Amino acid sequence: MNTITKEISLQKRDKTVNWHPYTQMKTADDAIPIVKGKGIYLYDTEGKKYLDVVSSWWVTLHGHSHPYIAQRVFEQLNTLEQVIFAGFTHEPAVQLSENLLKLLPAGQEKVFYSDNGSTAVEVALKMCIQYAYNKEKKKTKILAFKNAYHGDTFGAMSVSGKSFWTRPFESMLFEVVFIDTPNAENLESLRRQIKELADEAACFIYEPLVQGAAGMLMYKAEDLSQLMKFCREEGVLMIQDEVFTGFGRTGKLFAADYLTEKPDIMCFSKGLTGGTMPMGITTCSNEIYEAFLSEDRYKTLFHGHSFTANPLACTAALASMELLLTNETQMNINRITHQHSEFVKVLALHPHVEKVRQIGTILAFDFKTGNDTSYFNEIGKKLYNELLQRGIIMRPLGNVIYLVPPYCITSEELDFVYQNITEVLDQFRE
Repeated sequence: MNTITKEISLQKRDKTVNWHPYTQMKTADDAIPIVKGKGIYLYDTEGKKYLDVVSSWWVTLHGHSHPYIAQRVFEQLNTLEQVIFAGFTHEPAVQLSENLLKLLPAGQEKVFYSDNGSTAVEVALKMCIQYAYNKEKKKTKILAFKNAYHGDTFGAMSVSGKSFWTRPFESMLFEVVFIDTPNAENLESLRRQIKELADEAACFIYEPLVQGAAGMLMYKAEDLSQLMKFCREEGVLMIQDEVFTGFGRTGKLFAADYLTEKPDIMCFSKGLTGGTMPMGITTCSNEIYEAFLSEDRYKTLFHGHSFTANPLACTAALASMELLLTNETQMNINRITHQHSEFVKVLALHPHVEKVRQIGTILAFDFKTGNDTSYFNEIGKKLYNELLQRGIIMRPLGNVIYLVPPYCITSEELDFVYQNITEVLDQFRE
């Protein structure tokens, strides 16, 4: 069987049995069969290679099939692959919690493991609501930012901005008060809104500095810090969703490192294991943890997953974190940040580009369409296909084009991506 027959066969088999995420299967192109990943590249069945500059949905920090992570997971696989985490523990989980907490803002003291970003958020919400319940306080309202995205499970959808994604489920989502992201002009009005709700608010959940799925919308750290300070003064618990921004994406280890105020709870996933395995983590303060300590068993946090603190995923996360903290990776993050900053100057001059924005390794801009930015803008698919033909994987959010490359991408590879983005944009000149 030749490679073309194999490819067609795999595509047909896939279409027969698989339902892909965020995909209208009626009109979607056949899925590209990927057989190998190495570093920045993915390879299809014909041997064509693609630069994965979206890190396979923002997860692959160090590139594909990293030998160090693979070796560590292999060794763990031959030692302990899984154990129930209720009533038992193991070295990788303890070590990962110890290592992570050392890197987080002061006040993060306990780690709760789950399976992905959505469940990390679900755990955080349950912690806050039950924290008030355990303290016999009636605080059930939740604050979140407009345009937020925190995941696709029901709790995570509830605290995400209302959109076409959530419309079929609106009557089943719990009530959330949505507020604007902060800026110098609206901070006072936001304070008034929060003050009015403080006695009823169980928590405030937010994506720090970058609202990823909303179109890489960015706002200032100093404005968020002021809003957080006011929440602290009013006794509103804060959940900082670093599922996307964590582990170096913003140029620092965490978006929290830009802020003067500290959250009560933090959520992690995506780059946590270097993109190797699914895992979610929710960390919290001792104050929250202690509200669940009681002789009354009904005050227990009744939440868990079969693969909570899976030893293989914990080991992958430990290995990824070790790589993240090396001088080489930190220098790469700084280099990518600087290269992005230089490309921002080029993009800002292009007639089809507007709202160029960047923080750390995240670079985004809007393709001018004459209309508002929209996830459903058809220009996204055209840009995606043009770049794919050039061997570059990008996944525009409608007319928002963005880069979130693995940290192992070289300067030459990044320049190649920039050059091709410019050439594709030029094709749309009038």
